[in-house]
Amino acid sequence: MNEKPSAEEVARWQRRLASQANNRAWVLSEQTSRSEREDEELLHAAHAAMYFWSIVGDASNQAHAAQLLAHTYAILKQPSAAAQYLERCLPTFMDESAQPWERALAQAVAANVASANGQAEDHARHYNQAIKLTAALEDAEERAIIEATLRVVPAPSGSSASAA
Repeated sequence: MNEKPSAEEVARWQRRLASQANNRAWVLSEQTSRSEREDEELLHAAHAAMYFWSIVGDASNQAHAAQLLAHTYAILKQPSAAAQYLERCLPTFMDESAQPWERALAQAVAANVASANGQAEDHARHYNQAIKLTAALEDAEERAIIEATLRVVPAPSGSSASAA
């Protein structure tokens, strides 16, 4: 006999899948080089995270998923899609209620999107703000997470800033 899973069980699995896809996409996004297959996996994982968070996540989960997609599309040099997803998440992470690490990560992703879009001034502004906010983080683990993202964001031209 096949028993239909409860709504709670389905939601638990959807959260698990959202988290797994999200984590895999971030791991791939932090690699300084990827194969074409890994680029494709990155894109699929980021979209899977967005899909499942749109079902079982709250507004914060959904904003984080949009941010992951913005970063993913910037990495894959698809600036239009990157800008679209960045626009969806920035209001959440630029708000004063956002955690310091969320603001730092938002600046790093915004720098990556600006770089992909060829917006040198915005790229430099967001990148330098990301470096500043990251350096101010007291929690070493939070700082390491943002630094891992910054390592894959191109430094602005003429910048002496370092992500690590």
